[in-house]
Amino acid sequence: MNKIVILTGSNLGNPEIMLSSAAKELSNNFGLSLVNSPMVSSPPWGFNHPNDFLNQVLVFETTKSALECLQICLETEKKLGRTRGVNPGYSARLIDIDILFYNSEIIKTEELCIPHPKIHERRFTLFPLSLVIPEFVHPVLNKSISELLKECIDESIVKLKSCS
Repeated sequence: MNKIVILTGSNLGNPEIMLSSAAKELSNNFGLSLVNSPMVSSPPWGFNHPNDFLNQVLVFETTKSALECLQICLETEKKLGRTRGVNPGYSARLIDIDILFYNSEIIKTEELCIPHPKIHERRFTLFPLSLVIPEFVHPVLNKSISELLKECIDESIVKLKSCS
């Protein structure tokens, strides 16, 4: 069995429904859902937009390979209405699904880079990660998620999503 760690994000439409739909779809395709972080809200990172993002970390056990997991993520984005390539770079979106970790593997191909290369720069990623796998050691940086969060220079305010 492989452990895969995913980050979902949305700031268009109904982000809470988008993240819930993504979690359900991914669970149907990956297999056993181990843990989901609470949803967190934060301002857009790397660009300006009036809508904050909701993000959530999902951890699964799966028999799928890393490339199969990437295909599942891309297909799920498409199913939920995302059209890739329309807005290159950082932009508002209905859904974004990133693979953060696949076991403790380091994968660098044209299609896939694991661990995700910007984890340590993004508080909106590190905060929910710290809620579910705080002691997991980043296989490239050799620091725990908790350590990376303490050292993160991103000053964005990340808040737990209040219950509605």
